[in-house]
Amino acid sequence: MTEQRYHVTGMTCGHCADHIRKEVGQVAGVSRIDVDVAANAVTVSGPSLDDARIREAIVEAGYDVVAAA
Repeated sequence: MTEQRYHVTGMTCGHCADHIRKEVGQVAGVSRIDVDVAANAVTVSGPSLDDARIREAIVEAGYDVVAAA
């Protein structure tokens, strides 16, 4: 299982977290998404992760990916 953490700006509440979970959850290979609004962090786990597609999904949800940690 692979894990990738992203620093995401623009999240302010649980609704933001839900929206990111919905979009990123549609990416093939993603099996778990943890969103920490207070830390501006999104951690994605799965057997095979497509970094570019995950970043696209976060942007499609309306947020900016500042960096991968």
